[in-house]
Amino acid sequence: MNAIQPEAAQPQAIYLKDYQAPAFWVDQVKLDVALDDHQTRVISTLSLRRNDQREAGLPLVLNGQGLTLKRIELAGQPLAETDYQYQEDLLTVARVPDQFTLVTEVEIDPANNTALEGLYKSNTMFCTQCEAEGFRRITFFPDRPDVLTRFTTRIEADQQRFPILLSNGNPIERGELDNGRHFVTWEDPFPKPCYLFALVGGNLQAVKDTFTTMSGREVALEIWVEPENLHKCDHAMRSLKASMRWDEQTYGREYDLDIFMIVAVNDFNMGAMENKGLNIFNSACVLAEPKSETDAAFQRVEGVVGHEYFHNWSGNRVTCRDWFQLSLKEGFTVYRDQSFSADMNSAPVKRIEDVAMLRTAQFAEDAGPTAHPVRPDHYIEINNFYTLTIYEKGAEVVRMMAELLGRERFRQATDLYFERHDGEAATVEDFVACMAEVSELDFSQFMRWYHQAGTPKIEASGHFDADARTYQLTLRQHTPATPGQADKLPLHIPVRMGLVGPNGHDLPLELNGEQLGTETVLHLREAEQTFTFHNIAAEPVPSLLRGFSAPVKLAFDYSREQLAFLMAHDSDGFNRWDAGQRLAVLALQHLVNQIQANEPLQLDPALIEATRTLLNGEMTDKAVLAEMLRLPSEAYLAEQYEQVDVDAIHKARSFARKALADALYDDFLRLYKVNQRVGDYAPEANQIAERSLKNTCLGYLMAREDEATIALTQEQFNCADNMTDQRAALTLLAHAEDPRLGAEPLRRFGESWAHDPLVMDQWFSLQVTRPQADALDRLKMLMAHPAFSLKNPNRVRALIGAFVGQNRVNFHRQDGQGYQLLADVVIELNRLNPQIAARLVIPLTRWKRMTSERQDMMKAQLERIRQESLSPDLFEIIEKALAA
Repeated sequence: MNAIQPEAAQPQAIYLKDYQAPAFWVDQVKLDVALDDHQTRVISTLSLRRNDQREAGLPLVLNGQGLTLKRIELAGQPLAETDYQYQEDLLTVARVPDQFTLVTEVEIDPANNTALEGLYKSNTMFCTQCEAEGFRRITFFPDRPDVLTRFTTRIEADQQRFPILLSNGNPIERGELDNGRHFVTWEDPFPKPCYLFALVGGNLQAVKDTFTTMSGREVALEIWVEPENLHKCDHAMRSLKASMRWDEQTYGREYDLDIFMIVAVNDFNMGAMENKGLNIFNSACVLAEPKSETDAAFQRVEGVVGHEYFHNWSGNRVTCRDWFQLSLKEGFTVYRDQSFSADMNSAPVKRIEDVAMLRTAQFAEDAGPTAHPVRPDHYIEINNFYTLTIYEKGAEVVRMMAELLGRERFRQATDLYFERHDGEAATVEDFVACMAEVSELDFSQFMRWYHQAGTPKIEASGHFDADARTYQLTLRQHTPATPGQADKLPLHIPVRMGLVGPNGHDLPLELNGEQLGTETVLHLREAEQTFTFHNIAAEPVPSLLRGFSAPVKLAFDYSREQLAFLMAHDSDGFNRWDAGQRLAVLALQHLVNQIQANEPLQLDPALIEATRTLLNGEMTDKAVLAEMLRLPSEAYLAEQYEQVDVDAIHKARSFARKALADALYDDFLRLYKVNQRVGDYAPEANQIAERSLKNTCLGYLMAREDEATIALTQEQFNCADNMTDQRAALTLLAHAEDPRLGAEPLRRFGESWAHDPLVMDQWFSLQVTRPQADALDRLKMLMAHPAFSLKNPNRVRALIGAFVGQNRVNFHRQDGQGYQLLADVVIELNRLNPQIAARLVIPLTRWKRMTSERQDMMKAQLERIRQESLSPDLFEIIEKALAA
């Protein structure tokens, strides 16, 4: 019996205000899954009971998408076709008792599931992705996060092709069947929503270890991969054990099952998924070894392994009541994984990296047509809300709460949250209530961070009165209008700050008669507030928003001299870096003005001298020094303008790199040589810092493209014993003005690594991020490469995503061909994988920020996409973009 599908209708929005508890609870689900490439059979037995908090007599309504219904039984009796209705992806049984068992048998086609949601094939492996609403593609179920139930899952498959069969929980039975098949039954003792269900079947091998918890229990750890990747799992295993230990020490959270498993999958829409006890990872987020992965990849694996493991409590044991609460688990867990990575590596650099990404990508999201609050009030397609606002801004909101409470009370509040809501589906209000109860602070105004979209702006000004020995700091806050939210109320913004005296030391702070030490947190609650500090003997330089204590844009009229002073003396590592970024932005904006006025270009000497001071200083943290030497990205520079001149920004930044290289060549070369390491590679903090600094210097040197630097770069490429150094050198050669410099290294690299999909992703990316005008032609050529497929999300991100996101000057070509190519790809992906299509189209949606001729071309491509029969994912994004 097949579903009756009506004609396509315009997708409708779902609103938070309309939330109602489920009409039925599911106490137990038993799944019997017989795996087959095209005819997988799923028998589901649901033990249901009516929710007595809802009105009596409601029908049973279950979600089901793309399922071929073979059988349906209620309380052991087959239902006639007149007893139920299956249409519009809903199975409705009108008359049911208050407690009963429902059995359905369906057939699905995993091999042709290119959306990669539900159960699908990745190469020779069966795997699942059920968040947010993929479980409905496997069987009929109330597919919503507030229905928690216990799962028992029996899997059977061909034993030779799929010897390993995995699911959530613990294995309780296994055996052989007729016709060369076998089965394994898994039981999960913890109630969970269906989005945390997982199933894997394949020819896999495992790296195994154990972890002893703080209470003395031994937990089996297994990382399952395809046999050729077995040698790439050691770092992930170390990261997993470090995560488990850190969560016990920092949050007191112990793992709760007998076994914890990770599976690496090549075809995956996301980075990884925290399914209870069986985490499924994009292979790019779990596989790493020095010859094939960079330092950044090692750190990413560590961070993602930590993130998914931490979800065991912040997401699994306490889950979301509904998808509007998505940041409850994701924002909190990102904050936790950021803290973990900071403890494992350089804390200042981790903060710099997180804020740099926030201030470019997330601030751009806040300023665009798809802007939404950390907790949205409506959506059409929930997949579109797995955004930087939910994750990264959500993490910043949690960080502000931790800032307001302090370390000890924040730990007490999270303990209360986990204990009070263990085994429940919670809300943002539940989380914030625990913060308020422990701290006795009023969080009613703070909740606006969850309700209001957009990036707040703080305008700061200071006045020193030598006679009165006071320094007055005035802060004004304003949040610009965003789609659907024209008027914004003042937020509660924690502003961590200090005053730096003429000798470079922080001054003692006295505010309202209270001695505060040399640093304090100001509570900005009004549209404008003035704070008067007393007993200030000499005019200070304010160091504001230390540690980036709130996700805001800060404007203070610093002079170049003050910025250089803060670069040299600020006690806050983040603000030292930020002062350098501000100084560089001023210099680059001046160059943009010169370009637009057709004037001769000259780099601000203040930036040159500040960089010289860094290169010849005594900064011991090489990782921070490397970050301070890097110029602001083109994406961050674009965020400084209401109307973006892509070409002028690119030209200004390229000129600045060359000018700094010419002026400071000997200093860059000396620092490059000093940081050449002899000895075995290790992805540990000191070595990572040295390589980062060395390759930053090499990047400046290659801006000159002189004979000596080319030879130096070629030598590094040829002799590197690790991917970090080889990739850095190859990128510089491939991005050189002379295309011949990169041709042979690219050929050799591609041939050497043709067997490794993750390295080939790097090979694709670095070619299409080449800043020269031939990048688009290279992109078209590489789309025809045998190793490229639109069905593989990693390859799409590596090629198309890298071009549109990282090669701004070529994506925004004046002939509009970059826009046209992206629209072509998005239209095709709309049919194959709507999630990836919706994420890939985002750069086109920001058309209003571009110059007028580019606006017209970008809008035309959006309108061309709209003419297609769009998935809900893409429909929602395109409609918002064109309505802007």
